[in-house]
Amino acid sequence: MTSARDEILANIRRSLGVTGREAPRIAAVDERIERAPRGVVPKRGQLPPEERVTLFKAMAEAAQATVEAVPSAADVPAAVAAYLRRHNLPATLRRGADARLAAMPWGETALEISVGPSDGHDLNGVSHAFAGVAESGTLVLVSCEDNPTTLNFLPDNHIVVVSAKDVIGDYEEVWSRVRFKEGKGLMPRTVNMITGPSRSGDIEQVLLLGAHGPRRLHIVVVDE
Repeated sequence: MTSARDEILANIRRSLGVTGREAPRIAAVDERIERAPRGVVPKRGQLPPEERVTLFKAMAEAAQATVEAVPSAADVPAAVAAYLRRHNLPATLRRGADARLAAMPWGETALEISVGPSDGHDLNGVSHAFAGVAESGTLVLVSCEDNPTTLNFLPDNHIVVVSAKDVIGDYEEVWSRVRFKEGKGLMPRTVNMITGPSRSGDIEQVLLLGAHGPRRLHIVVVDE
């Protein structure tokens, strides 16, 4: 049984006068996948590490996220607890199984910590980013049980921890790092790129926060 996709591809091959089995064409595709050539990279994010982090913070805040820096991973729980208090939010937090988050001294705070994916009833969630992109203030999160994708979208308040050393200049470097971590030809099921809290201006061009996900995005940059 031929699918619509098969018919479309067959029509394209006929118009090109090819079968798809030509050795030079297969070799060209294999070479491109192997080399993973980079596209045009904007200069804005091509900065020394400290300047990259400064740009990342500025761009994230321009996208209506809030950002704070802490000296070490051990300072993250206290910073998160203080953030929740400032916004009069309950002292509850859901996280994934990420070992970096698990190693933080949450027990030194009054926060009630839950572990695992969100079912939509969590007001506050915390994730650890795979990377931050300086040129746009974007967070990159890869899906797995360490940082469930549900935490990116279901809680009203999303807190994301990112290491300063993982703040890079551009998106092309993100994909290079994903390929290096996962292995050639393998990718996470989902890669989410998050710039600021969820928003929409679809209705009469009135900006609405929390339209499709968290209404607050707070980023904690770990400087160590």
